Amino acid sequence: MYLYETHLHTLPVSKCARADVSETLAFYKAQGYAGVFITNHFIDGNINCDNALSYAERLDFYFSDYEEGLRIGEEIGLHVFLGVEISYKGTDFLIYGLDKAWYLAHPEIQDMKKTEMLTLMAESGALIIQAHPFREASYIDHIRLFPRHVHGVEVYNACRTDFENAMAKHYAESYGLLEFAGSDNHRAGKQQLLGGMQAQTPVLDEHDFVRRVKNGEITTFCRTATE
Repeated sequence: MYLYETHLHTLPVSKCARADVSETLAFYKAQGYAGVFITNHFIDGNINCDNALSYAERLDFYFSDYEEGLRIGEEIGLHVFLGVEISYKGTDFLIYGLDKAWYLAHPEIQDMKKTEMLTLMAESGALIIQAHPFREASYIDHIRLFPRHVHGVEVYNACRTDFENAMAKHYAESYGLLEFAGSDNHRAGKQQLLGGMQAQTPVLDEHDFVRRVKNGEITTFCRTATE
């Protein structure tokens, strides 16, 4: 099987990350993964970026980790794909299938309600996954669910509790949503529990991934990192 990390944060873009792109990709290469999706927090989230910069300048910074990842991945033989994690008061969504050109062409998303943004993204061909929907933390006022605006749910997040993941799976099953998994890795090799999506044949690009996930051709997995 070909293993893919689907939920991953890196420095310097994501403020909450503890490892840079090079260290992170070396870890996944050593773990035998076929590829990773770099899903740093978008400019509406926990990002190391000056809000005084223009929208285009902030996007340039935002995509810099992914672009570095492309270069490093080619050098070490690891496929690097683009994902985005957008945020709303502690509620997060993983977006796959939209590129930098799309985001540059849609500055209006900065002023949209999240439901409007998700609708536009879905109409543009994106795969939308609600990440860790039952996450509890001191900074989260309450749990928000968006079953009519997502394709699937992260039913296994390696950084969440068994209870939170079980609730997410129950939610996905009850609403007929796609089941998805990811590590939510912020720490490269210090992350011991891993989750992601596995395929019988290699993923060609983001659009291939979106199509195959929607068709149920790629499935979830969880594992422990090897030494």
